[in-house]
Amino acid sequence: MLPTAPRQPTVSIIVPARNEAKNLEIVLPLLPDVHEIIVVDGHSVDGTPEVARRVRPSVDVITQTRKGKGNALVCGFERATGDIIVMFDADGSADAEEIPRFIDALIGGADVSKGSRFMDGGSSEDITFHRQLGNRLLNGLTNVLLGTRYSDLCYGYNAFWRRILPSLDLPAADIPGADGQMLWGDGFEIETLLNCRFAENRLNVVEVPSVELLRIHGESNLNAVSDGLRVLRTVLDERMNRWGRRRVSRPTFAPVQERAVMTPPSPAPARVEEPFGAIG
Repeated sequence: MLPTAPRQPTVSIIVPARNEAKNLEIVLPLLPDVHEIIVVDGHSVDGTPEVARRVRPSVDVITQTRKGKGNALVCGFERATGDIIVMFDADGSADAEEIPRFIDALIGGADVSKGSRFMDGGSSEDITFHRQLGNRLLNGLTNVLLGTRYSDLCYGYNAFWRRILPSLDLPAADIPGADGQMLWGDGFEIETLLNCRFAENRLNVVEVPSVELLRIHGESNLNAVSDGLRVLRTVLDERMNRWGRRRVSRPTFAPVQERAVMTPPSPAPARVEEPFGAIG
């Protein structure tokens, strides 16, 4: 009997979208045919869900449970059923043609494939001088504090095996936010938070070159100063509290065709997002 070839891993693409109807008309048709594409709507008022279903009828559209990009991503993560999860922005800044290189890195042995604009082959058409300078400073500080070797901390184009999710201990989608408040991890800090948790769990992170494109329609909500402080707060918070959380051993992964079952860690109490002020 001939040996059975290992099956190819299935892929779930998570697209958080808030008032991105115009961009989704262009972006969704460019995505490859994969196991599933999940658009997580952030309570849009521009018809984002309807446009998503019209231009890509097979798309799965869900509504996030709280507010913020982080919560939208977690809602998508929990909905996903593919072996691999790809994080993909709806604004057109991510290049869909790069997805295979992220997947190849995972199949090649990485737990996480992380996009980098600052390694050979990567670049950005959007980043300003001050944002780039701030990114490099924060990146260097993070590498010192966490013992990492990231070249691009603040970039949200990533892919990882879905089976590592329990070890990341992200705020669950079904936790209610008091009076509509966001929990820590619900906002733009999610990208930095993920990188910190990758390091904490000693996951094998492989960076892949990525070119950040210009947003197609609309304006970015990023603010170089406030978001930079938020990133700094996230890194310091994770560094000070990482030893207080129950340490999750690096998962031992079975081959894709023999999926490992992981027991989720005991969840830490959900932390309500505090007013932006003192770090810690």
